[in-house]
Amino acid sequence: MPPSLLEQLSAGALDWLGGHLDHFDPFSATTGSRTRSAARSTARGKAKAALELGLLCHRAARPDDTAPDPLSGATALVRKLWQDPDFPRLFDDSPAYASTYRLVYAALAPAGIDDTQCREALARLDPEFLSPGGKSPYRRIEIRYYADKAGVRHDIESYAELLPQSPLVALRAAGPAAANAAARSTVEPLAVPQGYALTHTAFYLGDFGRTDPRITGADLDHARDLTHRMLLHCVAHDLWDLAAELVLTQFVLRQDPLGTPSGAAAVECLARAQRPDGAIPGRSAELKAAPQATAGEFFRKAYHTTLVTALMASIVSSARWAS
Repeated sequence: MPPSLLEQLSAGALDWLGGHLDHFDPFSATTGSRTRSAARSTARGKAKAALELGLLCHRAARPDDTAPDPLSGATALVRKLWQDPDFPRLFDDSPAYASTYRLVYAALAPAGIDDTQCREALARLDPEFLSPGGKSPYRRIEIRYYADKAGVRHDIESYAELLPQSPLVALRAAGPAAANAAARSTVEPLAVPQGYALTHTAFYLGDFGRTDPRITGADLDHARDLTHRMLLHCVAHDLWDLAAELVLTQFVLRQDPLGTPSGAAAVECLARAQRPDGAIPGRSAELKAAPQATAGEFFRKAYHTTLVTALMASIVSSARWAS
C-alpha cells in the first residue's frame, strides 16, 4: 500500500480541523456561546474538544520541520486558551471530570507559556485523585501518564506493576479468532468500551509511539493479536473512530500497521470514509452526521474521529518516512 494513502488521510484531516478551529474555541461565537457565562452551560463538551486539540498539538509528528506546519493555527489557539484564566474555570461545571481535566490541561501545557493557570489548576487537585485507591488498573495508568507529564507527585504504582492487570494483558477476546469475513461480521472480540480501554492503555504506556510500551514476550503477542482481531471487526462494521485508534495502537506495539492485513484494511476503510473536505463524518457509518445536519451538529459528530485520524496518520506516516 503506498504511503500516499496515509498522507491523504493526514493532510485532509488536518486541513478540515484547521478550517474549523472556531468550533474548538469555547468562547467563539461560532460555538453558540456569545458570552463567557453562556459558554459554561455546555462546558464539558467544549472543554473536552479543546483538550483533545491540545493533545493533537502535543503529540502529532511533523516529518519536516522546514515545511509549513499544518498545525500552526491549532497551536496558536491552544497557546491562547492555556493562558486564558476563563478556560480552566470551565472545568468547574463538570464536577465528575474536573480533576481529570485539570490534570490533562496541566500535562499538555505548551512550552514557554505563562503557566500560572496550570499551576493553579494543579493546586486544586484532590490528593485522593492521585492515589490508587478505588481505581481500576486502566484508570491508574491514565492518571500516572498525565501526572508524570505534569510533574505532579502521586502514589500510583509503576507501569511494570500495573501492566499485568491492564487491558492490554488482562482482556480476553470473546471466542476464537474468526476465520473469514462472514464470521468477523458477527463475532465481536471485545465490547467497544473495552476496545477503547485497550487503545488508551497502549497510548499511555508507549506515549503515543514515542517510547517503548514496556510490554514483551507472550504479553506483547497477546496484545497484538487482540488489537488485530478487534481491528478486523471494526473494518467489517465501519467503526471508524475505534479503527483509527487501533491502527495507532499497532504502531505503539512496534508494528508497521500497513504491513499487517488488519492495519492496511483499516487505513483503506478510513480513506473511503473521508469526505472530500477531509472530515471523517462520525465515529461510525451508523453514527455519522445526517445530510441535513447544521455546521455545529456536523462538527460535534465529526471532530473526534477526524482528530484521531489526523493524529494516527501523522504519527505513522512520519515514522515510515523517517525509516
